[in-house]
Amino acid sequence: MASIINKDKVAELVKKVSSSGCEVFGPVENGGVTLFRNLDGGIPSDFTNSKKPPKEVLFPQTETMFDFEIDGSKITALVEPVEAQTPILMLGVRPCDARAIQVLDALFTWDYIDPYYVNKRDRATIIGFSCTEPHMPLQSCFCTSVGGSPSSKDGLDMLWTDIGDRYLVESFTDKGNKILETGGNLFANAAKDDEKKTEDVKKLAESKIVRKLDTEGIEKALEATFDHEYWDEFARRCLGCGECTLLCPTCHCFDINDVITRGKGKRERTWDSCQYPYYTIHASGHNPRPDKKHRQRNRVYHKFLYSNKNLDMLGCVGCGRCISTCPVNIDIIEVVEGAKEAAK
Repeated sequence: MASIINKDKVAELVKKVSSSGCEVFGPVENGGVTLFRNLDGGIPSDFTNSKKPPKEVLFPQTETMFDFEIDGSKITALVEPVEAQTPILMLGVRPCDARAIQVLDALFTWDYIDPYYVNKRDRATIIGFSCTEPHMPLQSCFCTSVGGSPSSKDGLDMLWTDIGDRYLVESFTDKGNKILETGGNLFANAAKDDEKKTEDVKKLAESKIVRKLDTEGIEKALEATFDHEYWDEFARRCLGCGECTLLCPTCHCFDINDVITRGKGKRERTWDSCQYPYYTIHASGHNPRPDKKHRQRNRVYHKFLYSNKNLDMLGCVGCGRCISTCPVNIDIIEVVEGAKEAAK
C-alpha cells in the first residue's frame, strides 16, 4: 500500500533518520549549482537535477585508499582505513541516476569486487524523486529511449512523487520499509485520490520527454563503423575537456596517485576521463588512443556497445547531462544516429 508524507514533515523525517545514526545526503544548492551533500537535518533543494550525479556519495571524486609512512625508499607503516558501518540515506535521487547506480553496481562487482564502492553501496538506502513538472523532465532528457522513465523504480528502495503539498511514497525493499518504520506517524496511508493524481502526474511527465533515440541496431552499426571517417568529422568539434564524462552518472574511470608530504603519504584514487590524452598512455610511451577521434569514439562505444556486451545493460541512462553541459553542443543522440547513418 502506498503512503503519503506532507512536504512540511520531510525535515522532521530527515532529523529522525539522522538521529538514528544515519548520514543523509540530498540535493543542496551551492553557489547556484545543485550537488549531493549532507543535509544536516535540512530538506532537499527545490531542484531539477544535480550538476554532479549522486554517484559521488558512493564513488567519491577523490578517495583515500590507505595511508602510509616512508623513510627514504622504505615503507615503515601502512594503515588501511577502518571499514565504515554508518548507514547512508540518499534522498532525492532522480530515476535516471538510480538506474546509473545499477550500472555501477554491475561494474564494480563484475570481474573484481571493489571494496570501497561495495562498502558504501551496502550501507546505502536510495529514495528517488519522480521527475515531475515544473522542474523535470528537461529538454535534454531521453530516459525513455534507453529503458527508463521519469518514474522508474529501477535501483530504488523508495520512490516519492510530488503531488502538490505532499509526496506519494512507494516502498520496494526492506530498506525502504525501514524508513517507513523510522518515520512512523509522519507517514499516512494514501487515499485513492492521491494514487490517481500520482498516476496522472507520472503520465504527464513521460509525455514531456521530447528527445528520442532509436536504439534498434546500435551495436551492429557501431561495430561496422569502427574505422569510418565519420569519427574524424565528429571529433573536430570536441575540445577534449572531459566534462561529458566527469558529469556522467555511469562513468567510472579513475587514476591512482601517491601523495607524500614529509614522510607521510596516502594513496588516493580520483576521477579521470577517457577524453584526456594521457589517460591511456603506456609506460613505454605508446598511446592506443592518440587522437580525439579515438577517445570520443571510445566514449560512445563504451555507452552503447561495450557496456551492453560486458554487463548486459546500456551504459547510458538518458540523463542528458553530456548534452546540456557540452561547451560546443555535441549531442550524443545526434552522434549515435550519425553512426547509424554512416553504417548504411
